[in-house]
Amino acid sequence: MTRRLQTEILVIGGGATGVGIAWDAALRGFDVILVEKRDLTHGTTGRYHGLLHSGGRYVVKDPQSARECIAENRILRRTHPHCIEDTGGFFVVTPEDEGEYPDRFVQACAETGVPCEEIALREAFRREPLLNRRISRVFEVPDGAADSFLATHVTAQAARQAGARILTYHEVTGLLLRGPEGAREVVGARVEDLAGGETLEIHATMTINATGAWAGQIARMAGLTVEVIPGKGVMVAMNHRLVNTVINRCKMPADGDILVPIHTVSVIGTTDVRVPDPEHYGIEPWEVALMLAEGDKLVPGLSRARAVRAWAGVRPLYQEGYTGASREATRQFTLLDHARRDGVQGLLTIIGGKWTTFRLMAEKTVDKACEYLGTRQPCQTATTQVPGAEQGHYWLGHRLHEVEEHELHGDLVCECELVTRAMLENAVYRNPTLTLDDLRRDLRLGMGPCQGGFCTYRAVGILHEMRERAGEAGGEVDRSDWEVAYMQSPAHNRSLPPPSSLPLALSSPNLLLRDFLQERWKGVRPILWGRQLKQEMLDSLIYLSLMNVDHLPDAGLTSPMTAFYEQDAGDVGETEAGV
Repeated sequence: MTRRLQTEILVIGGGATGVGIAWDAALRGFDVILVEKRDLTHGTTGRYHGLLHSGGRYVVKDPQSARECIAENRILRRTHPHCIEDTGGFFVVTPEDEGEYPDRFVQACAETGVPCEEIALREAFRREPLLNRRISRVFEVPDGAADSFLATHVTAQAARQAGARILTYHEVTGLLLRGPEGAREVVGARVEDLAGGETLEIHATMTINATGAWAGQIARMAGLTVEVIPGKGVMVAMNHRLVNTVINRCKMPADGDILVPIHTVSVIGTTDVRVPDPEHYGIEPWEVALMLAEGDKLVPGLSRARAVRAWAGVRPLYQEGYTGASREATRQFTLLDHARRDGVQGLLTIIGGKWTTFRLMAEKTVDKACEYLGTRQPCQTATTQVPGAEQGHYWLGHRLHEVEEHELHGDLVCECELVTRAMLENAVYRNPTLTLDDLRRDLRLGMGPCQGGFCTYRAVGILHEMRERAGEAGGEVDRSDWEVAYMQSPAHNRSLPPPSSLPLALSSPNLLLRDFLQERWKGVRPILWGRQLKQEMLDSLIYLSLMNVDHLPDAGLTSPMTAFYEQDAGDVGETEAGV
């Protein structure tokens, strides 16, 4: 039987932009439902290098994007400060970058309002000792490092608090249409609940397509054409912070010209290759080799450091009628009003842009929705803080401080990322967790040098214990155990009570173990040499030889994510963000 839901605004897509739209619309008083076919940030939002743009990268090539970036940079530092590390950024002139561009860069920064100051080489090398000593000039800009996972989840939390309904693992299988050809109207979507096996019809006054690289697929369900330019970008995470400042090459944007310190690692990126499908693409050996070689021009010796993961994301670029290389396509965002563009009422598509401008993209989209819905309530997201903002800017030692302050050393599940048992249990109870990969996005579980080698079996053991406790309580959560875990968890995770029903992650921990190991393998496979190869051999001995994970109970079961993890052996694409 199909269940029917009614709402004013249906948002399709659970990346930064979609969640930002849900938050914005809910704050304006609209009834909102957001659906996402997997977990939040599963798409491009969770697969980028973590840069909070100052706009410096685009001041010469795309000045409008630069203006948008610096404006949103300042806003996000107020609304999402705990999701941002104020690293600052350097644009450096290497021997390969000499010429007129640095002076054009300075002038363009002034014209677009991007703060830029040339600093002495001595000062730059003092702050970043590993920088290439052949660098001739250094310009400082207000770049930063952003945790897109945390930012999206706290924005979703803010949206829920404002009344929005966020439905993950709900895949759109068709749009609901009415009216004759030439006067069609989108009135919602047919949605499959992948976890519950239920079919929903969500009827909406306005449907917003915020699916990024998948926007063309959703548009086709209404008989429309949206030509996305899917530009694949490959990135490589190094096992520690080689720098504490974002380092950019001072030249026109190109491959391998940025190094971002994000949490405990450094990320060198990125390529830009047009691909035919946002779901299926490979990471080629030449792409990894190019990233490491270009990284050596910023930090000599980077290519000899330990690489822990390679992954790729697909940029959802859009430029009407463009057929060239994705690198040259605009980074500006576009809002498609299908009523005016195609004569189909009730549907908007927002596409393009970048993570730094997600809030602005959401604002412009909801502004347009307001025009059709007969109201003009003002946007509030530029001045409204999300939960946890009171903590101020992120700082690298925050988890270590909590572990030491509460003497939680014996409760560590993941030493690399300092994930405690309390944090893991809290995340399982609070979120509609379906896989360990969801916990990775919530907690950074398994994102360190061992790529889950030691923490995965510990996490699964805890899930088994939680399931046993829940079973003894007749499927209910043991509240006494919960209270201890809850009060030891980070403050920004304690704003909502846990559900009383059994979390999905506890239904089959062994299945989650197998799936998560497969997901981690995909990102390690492209960089298997040196110390990371030794680590992967150790992980293989632990899980295959010692634990016999291929033959554990539940090994024959499947989950909604199993098909995603078990790609053809030659396809190492679709890797989730390694940072």
